[in-house]
Amino acid sequence: MKNQLVRLSAAFVIAILAVSVDVIAQIPKLPASLAGTIPARPTGRLAFIRDSSVWVMNADGTGQMRAADVKNADGRLSWAPDGKRIVYTRSGQCDWREPDYSGGRKKLYDLFICYLDSAANGNTMYWRRITDALGGRDPEWSADGSTIVFTRIMNADAVRTEFPNYQICTIDPEGGNFQILRKDWQTASEYFLAPSMSPGGDIAFEHLYSTASAANSDNRNYRRQGFAIMNRNSFMKPVDSVRVMSKRFANCLGPSWSPDGQWLAFVKNDMSKSGVYIIDKNLGTTYAVYEPAAGASVLPLAPSWSPDSKWLAFSTDDGSIYITKITGDGLKR
Repeated sequence: MKNQLVRLSAAFVIAILAVSVDVIAQIPKLPASLAGTIPARPTGRLAFIRDSSVWVMNADGTGQMRAADVKNADGRLSWAPDGKRIVYTRSGQCDWREPDYSGGRKKLYDLFICYLDSAANGNTMYWRRITDALGGRDPEWSADGSTIVFTRIMNADAVRTEFPNYQICTIDPEGGNFQILRKDWQTASEYFLAPSMSPGGDIAFEHLYSTASAANSDNRNYRRQGFAIMNRNSFMKPVDSVRVMSKRFANCLGPSWSPDGQWLAFVKNDMSKSGVYIIDKNLGTTYAVYEPAAGASVLPLAPSWSPDSKWLAFSTDDGSIYITKITGDGLKR
């Protein structure tokens, strides 16, 4: 099924070893014996963005319903475990002009929650704003429903900034108990974003690092290297260890934990090879879920899991949404 400006609801994760394209092509699919019983049809629904508003539908494309008529939904969405709420990002922008007529423009973001029961009764304008610092994005609901983990751009409300200070934060669904997980965030020179948290509190995230050299420290550029994992309760591990792990999983983006915590899904984002993969929770074995034909690619966004952890949904560069079993069988658009 095709949709314009599609963004997926749940976040996938996972790691894939930093290996050559030839080796990637040989990654096997998950054997049925390890997948367990997979229902013929996926459970749960999909949330997506169409015309900058939040929509939901059944996995087969039926039952499409507008959940929030906001006209500025932007980026990742995530279902509450109860299936009754969706946390999503809305974007705005700031334009400024300086005395010499120079200036600029920057995007602003915050997190909102919409309610499916209200939408079902025709009220698609009912929502709650849970952040107001103009930098909240990439939300994901925790497995127990008590917490939302997200990216916050800490310097979003400053007019002039060298580079966005991306930090991983948590907040409760009512907008309270806000926490920044890295206590050294004010002096950070490498950044973490796009988090996904397992039921056990392991947070997988993308690592953004500087390509500046010691000889040319003023020429600072950043790139997403890959994903890394730290537990929520030990998020102050040295950045050096994060760098080692993200290099191991180079070009593996959009990490997303399965609801049962057994698998991490991710998108391999490589100029010569892209695809959707899963890796076991111990980061031992990687399995291919979907590898597109030549000339096509998967968007480097976190795949979405079905509530029973047996199906995945992802989006391709032509705006299509696909669903497939974790074994790679039953692919449907």
